[in-house]
Amino acid sequence: MLTVIKLIFSAALIYFVNEIVVTRSKPLLGSMIASLPLVSIITFFWIWTGLKESPAEQVEKLASHSTGVFWFVLPSLPMFLIFPALLRKGLSFLPSILICCVITMLLYAGMVMILKRFGMEL
Repeated sequence: MLTVIKLIFSAALIYFVNEIVVTRSKPLLGSMIASLPLVSIITFFWIWTGLKESPAEQVEKLASHSTGVFWFVLPSLPMFLIFPALLRKGLSFLPSILICCVITMLLYAGMVMILKRFGMEL
């Protein structure tokens, strides 16, 4: 039952952001809401409620997850500049999003290599 609640709540959040942008024609408000780390915050709650370890182990898992999210947000940021640039240059949606996904995956791979050099592994 908890899984169904998680799915409904998470899907409702995505739907809500989409409705603000599409129906209400408020792209900046939708962008602001989408830029909030809501997925991470929701994930923190889902992880916390699902953990059965000691409080110290729970804290360590959440702290590690949060640190990982930070390091992987950085290589995803260029996508938000490249995507609109490609669209404005006349490239259609699907090729633009595919190019952005490939670039982001390459940047993620680069981040993994950089983090590995500093002793952090997935």
